[in-house]
Amino acid sequence: MHLELTAPINRWDEAIPLGNGMLGGLLWGDGNILRLSLDRGDLWDERPAPGDPLGQFTYFRMAELVAQKNNAAICEIVDQRGYGQPHPTKIPAGRIELEFAPGEKVTSFSLDFATATGRAMFAAGGRAEAFLSAAQPVAVVRVGGTALLSARLVPPLAVRKLHYPEAEHGADGTAQWFVQVTADGDKFCVYCQSRQMADATLLAAAVTFSAADGVHVLAVARARVEAALKAGFAVLQKPHVEWWRAFWAKSSVTLPDEAVLRHYQFGQYLYGSASRTGAPPMPLQGVWTADEGELPPWKGDYHNDLNTQMTYLAYQTSGRFEEGRTFLDFLNARLPAFREFARKFYETPGAAVPGVMSLAGRPLGGWAQYSLSPTSGAWLAHMFYLHWRYTRDDKFLREVALPWCREIAECLSALIGPDSRSVFVLPLSTSPEAWNNDQRAWLQPNSTHDLQCLRMLFLALHEMADAAGEDEETTRWRQLAAGLGPIPVSVNGLIMLAANEDLTFSHRHFSTLTGLYPFNLLSVEGSDKEQALIRRNLAEVERLGVREWSGFSYTWMAALRARAGDPESALWHLRAFLHAFVSRNGFHLNGDQTKSGFSTQQNRPFTLEGNLLLGAAVHEMLLQSWDAHPGGGGWGTIRIFPAMPWAWHDAEFTDLVAEGGVKVSARREENVTTWFRVIAPRDGDVHVRDNFGGREPKWSRAGVRRSGHDFVIPLKAGIPVEGMLPSAGSVPPAPAGACPDEVPQPPADPGVAMYP
Repeated sequence: MHLELTAPINRWDEAIPLGNGMLGGLLWGDGNILRLSLDRGDLWDERPAPGDPLGQFTYFRMAELVAQKNNAAICEIVDQRGYGQPHPTKIPAGRIELEFAPGEKVTSFSLDFATATGRAMFAAGGRAEAFLSAAQPVAVVRVGGTALLSARLVPPLAVRKLHYPEAEHGADGTAQWFVQVTADGDKFCVYCQSRQMADATLLAAAVTFSAADGVHVLAVARARVEAALKAGFAVLQKPHVEWWRAFWAKSSVTLPDEAVLRHYQFGQYLYGSASRTGAPPMPLQGVWTADEGELPPWKGDYHNDLNTQMTYLAYQTSGRFEEGRTFLDFLNARLPAFREFARKFYETPGAAVPGVMSLAGRPLGGWAQYSLSPTSGAWLAHMFYLHWRYTRDDKFLREVALPWCREIAECLSALIGPDSRSVFVLPLSTSPEAWNNDQRAWLQPNSTHDLQCLRMLFLALHEMADAAGEDEETTRWRQLAAGLGPIPVSVNGLIMLAANEDLTFSHRHFSTLTGLYPFNLLSVEGSDKEQALIRRNLAEVERLGVREWSGFSYTWMAALRARAGDPESALWHLRAFLHAFVSRNGFHLNGDQTKSGFSTQQNRPFTLEGNLLLGAAVHEMLLQSWDAHPGGGGWGTIRIFPAMPWAWHDAEFTDLVAEGGVKVSARREENVTTWFRVIAPRDGDVHVRDNFGGREPKWSRAGVRRSGHDFVIPLKAGIPVEGMLPSAGSVPPAPAGACPDEVPQPPADPGVAMYP
């Protein structure tokens, strides 16, 4: 629950990250200068690219160009004239620079996850403490034990690329501010003020934006800062700490692997600091926009071909439903924009989500094969389905999940039609970022990725409609799912990239394996043939190598391996991720920073999905509860410690959540489960898999029975049932293939490049 970094921190993406959902701060610096870079989640320039090149472009025009093999024309419209322009984009807010005496020197930084407080320690014994209040829209810094000479506001240099006028500065006593005019009459204000106390200096800052706070951005910012200074540090800190105490109380995990555990906690911290009710959900970099004079990497946007989905894949099991619901409510509120996109671009009813989009939900362009893929919305629909599966919230099902997913399906069902084999296919098909933006990226419909997204959507709709009593819908969705045909498999038993193309190259996106995780269309509890298919294709992806992998590929592979029951490989991939793809502050950096062979990609920009995917992988190792027949309406069997590596002799978790809202706690000692507890939110039977190695649980209540490989536990709402099991007596010998404890070594064969 604690991160320590030695000074100096000279880069913004190595800084101590602080946030309260709407506001973000990065604490960093060197020598006698301490910096707090500021961000605000809704601070966007939403102007279309000059000439609005996407405004007159349509899906069927794109299909014509694909048929003509004129991919260059598509790239010119969507990528160069669209995404290649400075706006739309996320906007950085600027920074505060604190200057101390010339002989003073910052020596270390720390982040306390428990209270979301960043600290900087100075050579002479002084320190600065900073937090972004969980109760008020302000940043607070207290400096004690060292003299603060000055505080300076620095507007973001990056806005010059947007041709904004110079910011208007002002000052009054210890208060200073700037107001930056943006576009279309909007403006934002950064305001800070200090107050000298008996033993410290207190500084407060606010960022206001006219699109949310009204036209009087300076007055609003001043009022927030003055109220904070009047209240004082202790008064502001109390509700902040209480909020975080309640956040961490929802669930807990204890592992014997310090590096993995710290990063798991860091991922949970990201949910608390960057995903709050009333604020935008996390885009690529959350609320930590670049502070190096440039606009954010990839515009700081919402990528929906993996990034947003994987960012929000770890909240369910940790019970952070409020933080996850922020993303779903955001998507639901943008249905009007998604309907417009479906009507104008796809020329269909229903709704479609751009694969790359702005805060307002508008398409930004980029590689057209993915930024304009119609199945982005289908994958996002899976997040609504999972939220319902984990909460069993009937109101959410009827009012949000089912209507939203239905609109996505209306667009897609209008696009698909039977081919010569009477199989439903899309007019165009791709597999996320396979062949990048080359002509070869246009695959024969359907790609395996598109097929799995479509099938999962239709099966989920069948199940949700049935649960909601919408009987007329269920048959339609089931028929559409069946009409998609099987996953294409080669004669060698390998899942193909598309119906007529094998996967023959290393790739960062495991689009052929989404059926295993996260969709669960392939199950390790399926037939012998299905299990063999899973094993063979995991091995094939590894054989093709890591040459084109990103950091998130490693944490995704860890989750895949855990789901497949291979804990040693899962742990190796987690350790490789932490070794080669993480900045020292925890941020996931896309490329191999060791430059030692974990990937030929060595780029630096950070994105958050790799961090959150580590949390999802840890959950897969500790607790699984998926149903072997998605869309069938059954609730998943609970599997306790289903993929634990040998080195994790002792572990514990409290109140992790299984499907159906069942809270599970468990303890593992000397490599065996010795205790577990289940609590259900409603009356009914819960199935727990007997993976206890022949040891029989002693139950805290009578009535537990066996059914095949499961224990069936009749539960009353809110009343726990515990199972106690004998210990092993000693740690068993390490199995063959146990993950080594030493620093991970990259594969000897880096694999097959996408572009030889």
